[in-house]
Amino acid sequence: MTSPAFPARTSERRLHFLFNRAWQALWVLPLPAWLLLFFAVPLGLLVAISFWSVVNYRLTPDATLSAWRYVLGLDFLWASFWRSYGLSMASAIAISLLAFPASYAMAFVAAPRQRLILLGLAIAPFFTSYLVRIYSWQVFLTEGGVISSVVQAFGGKGESLLNTYFALFLGHATLALPVVLILQTIALANVDRTGISAAANLGARPGAILFRIILPAARPGLTLGLLFAFLLSYAEFVSASYLGGGTFQTLPILVTDLVRAGQQWPRAAVVSLLMIASLLVTAFVTVLWAYREKG
Repeated sequence: MTSPAFPARTSERRLHFLFNRAWQALWVLPLPAWLLLFFAVPLGLLVAISFWSVVNYRLTPDATLSAWRYVLGLDFLWASFWRSYGLSMASAIAISLLAFPASYAMAFVAAPRQRLILLGLAIAPFFTSYLVRIYSWQVFLTEGGVISSVVQAFGGKGESLLNTYFALFLGHATLALPVVLILQTIALANVDRTGISAAANLGARPGAILFRIILPAARPGLTLGLLFAFLLSYAEFVSASYLGGGTFQTLPILVTDLVRAGQQWPRAAVVSLLMIASLLVTAFVTVLWAYREKG
C-alpha cells in the first residue's frame, strides 16, 4: 500500500534538487555573463580586428597578417614596450612605498572610527574627474606655476616640470595612490595581532616585527596593491599625453599614433593585444608569488 508513495517522494526530491540548482545558477549567472559581455567579446573582437586591413581609410574584414608584420617590424616598438613596462613598474614600487607609512598608521595607530574616516578621504579623489585632476597638476608644474614661483622665490631658476619623468610619476600617483592606500590599509588591518604581541613580549625589535611578522602576513594585500598600481600606470594615457606631452613614447601613445595614421585600427589592435598579454603574464606571476606558501 505504501509503495506508490515512494516514487512520488523521489520525483519531489528531484524537482526540489533541480529547483535549487536552477536558483543557484540564477545567482551565479551575472558573473560569467558580465565576463562574457565585457571581456571575452571585446577581446575576441580585438583579435579579429588585428587580422583585418584598411582600404581607403576604411576598416575591411579580412584575414591577413599585414598588421602583425608591420607592428612587429617597427624598430621602436620594443623600446616603447620596455619604456612603458619599466616606467609603470618603477611608479608602482614608488607609489607602494609612498603609501605604506600612511597605511601602517591607519591600520595600527588610528582607531577603527578614525580609520573609516581616513579611508573615506582616500576615496574622495574619485569623486572628481581624473582628467580635471591632471589638468590641475599643470597649474603647479608649468613654467610660472606654483612650484616654479616658489623655486624662484628661493633664488632658483623655476623651470617647467612638465614633460618630465617626475610629472609622469605624479600622474600615475594621482590615479593609483588612493587604490594602493586602501588595499594596503585593509591588508595591514587584518594582520593577526597575537603574533605581534607575542614577538613584542619576547623582546623583538620593531624592525624585526615589521619584516618578519607584519609584512609576511600582509603580503597578499600588499602585493595586490603593487599589482593594481602597475596595471593602472601601464595602460594610462592621460598623464603621458598631458603631463608627459607625448615626449616619452609609451605603448598607449603608440596606439593613438597608429590610429591617427590613416585609421590603422588593426595595427593599434596588435599593440593592444601585446599590452594585454604582458599584463596577464605579469598579473599571473604576481598573484602566484603573493599567495605562494612559505618555504
